[in-house]
Amino acid sequence: MRGDSRLQRLTASPVLVGALTTLIVIVAVFLAYNANNGLPFTPTYRVSVEVPDTNSLVRGNEVRVGGVRVGVIETIEPVQAEDGSVHAKLNLKLDETVNPLPEDTTYIIRARSALGLKFLEVDPGQSDEGLAEGSILGLDAARPEPVEIDELFNTFQEPVRRAIQINQREFGDALAARGPALNAAIGELRPLLELLIPVMRNLSSPQTDLAGFFRGLAQAAGETAPVAEEQAQMFVALDSTFSALAAVSRPFIQESITRGVEAENAALETLPRIRPFLAHSAALFRDLQPGARALADASPILASAFEVGIPVLRASPALNAQLAPTAAALVRFQQNPNVVTGIEALGNTASILDPTLAFVTPAQTVCHYPSILLRNAAGTVSVGDGIGTWLQSITIFGDYGTNTQLPPNSEFGPSSAPANGPQANNHLHYNPYPNTASPGQTRECEAGNVDYRNRATVIGNVPGNQGTITDDRPSG
Repeated sequence: MRGDSRLQRLTASPVLVGALTTLIVIVAVFLAYNANNGLPFTPTYRVSVEVPDTNSLVRGNEVRVGGVRVGVIETIEPVQAEDGSVHAKLNLKLDETVNPLPEDTTYIIRARSALGLKFLEVDPGQSDEGLAEGSILGLDAARPEPVEIDELFNTFQEPVRRAIQINQREFGDALAARGPALNAAIGELRPLLELLIPVMRNLSSPQTDLAGFFRGLAQAAGETAPVAEEQAQMFVALDSTFSALAAVSRPFIQESITRGVEAENAALETLPRIRPFLAHSAALFRDLQPGARALADASPILASAFEVGIPVLRASPALNAQLAPTAAALVRFQQNPNVVTGIEALGNTASILDPTLAFVTPAQTVCHYPSILLRNAAGTVSVGDGIGTWLQSITIFGDYGTNTQLPPNSEFGPSSAPANGPQANNHLHYNPYPNTASPGQTRECEAGNVDYRNRATVIGNVPGNQGTITDDRPSG
C-alpha cells in the first residue's frame, strides 16, 4: 500500500511526468539523429580506402554494396605520396555483415541525389583472402572515373555538331505551311479549355496558395544554388546510373509503374485514416510543451546527476573486472561439500536456538536489560572513595521503630511463610520471573519498573501493565 501511494503521488505530478516524457523523447531523438553514423553499442568493421579525389564526399556519407547501405564514411584524411602528389584516404565504418571484404574489392564514388549528395559504392571481389580490421585499399583498387556528360558531348566533332544544328533547323521548317492544320488543332482544344477553367479556378484560389508554392520553389532553388556544381557532376554521372537501371527496367521498373495505380488508390484510402493520427500527434506535442518548460527547471538537477554518474561509470570497469573472479570464488565456495554441510548445520543450530532467541531477544530490544546489567556491572568497580571501590548495594534492614521484636517471617532470619504484616513494611515483594515482553507475556518490562506497594504482599507478576521504559526506580 505504501508503494502504491508513492506511485500515485508521482503520477499525480504533471511536471514530473512531463519531464520524464521529455527526457525519453530527447534520448529517442538523440539515437535517431546519430543513426546515420551507426547506432551506439553495435559492433563495427573498420577499413580504409584511398581515392584520387573525394568528389565532394563528406563525413557521414553512405557506403553501399549492391545498393544496400552497409556503413558510413567516418573520417576523410589527405595523404601525400612520395612523389609529392596528394590524394585522399576514406576511413570507413562498416557493419559486421560485410566482414571481411575480399582483398580484390573495388570501389567508386557515385551520385545519390540531384542535390549533389554522393555515396561510396563498394564491389566485393572473389578472393578467398579477406581484409583484416584496419586494412587499407590502395589507389589501384579505385575504379576509373565514370564517363561524364560533358565528355560525351565533347566526343562530337565540329562537323557532327554542325549537322545537329541543321537537323534542328529542318525540324523547324517542317512546321512551315502547316497553319491550317495547326488552326484545326487549336480549334479542337476548346473542350480541353472548358475543362481547364475549374482547374485554373482552383489554382487561383487563396486556399491553394499557388504564390506560396512558387516562393517555396524559390527558396529551394536558393538552397540548391551552392551545390550547382555538384548537381552538374551528378547529371554527368547519370550515364552510369541509367546503365544500372537498364538491367532492371523489365520487368521490375515496368511492374512498379503498372502497379503504381493500385498504390495510389491504396494511398487515397489510407491517408484519410492517417490524418487523425497526425492530429493526435500534434495534440501530444502540445501537451508535452509544459514538460519541456519544466525540464528547464530540472536541468540543473539532471546536470548534477550526470556529473555524479560519469565518474561512477568510469569507475565501473574496475568493479566489473573484479566481478568475474568474485563470481568464480563464489561458485567454488558453493561447490565445496563442506560448505553445504556447514550451512545445513548452521540452519539446524538456528532452528534450535530460534525459540530461545525469540524469548530472550525482547529483553534487550524492548527492555534493554542486558545493557543495564553491563552498566551496573561496570559501576561495581568504578564507584568508591579514597580507600577503594565497592559494590553498589542496599542492605535489607527493616525499620520497626522501638519494637525490638522481629515481625513474623521477617527477612532478618528464617521464615516459614512469606512476610505478611502486621507492620506496614513487613510485606514480601517477590517476582522471580518478571515479564520482559517475551512471546506469551504481557508487553511490559516489570523488573525495574514496579513501584513498591506498602501494606501489601506481592508475589509473582504485578497486576497491570508497567510499560516498557526501564529506569532505576527500586523494584518491589
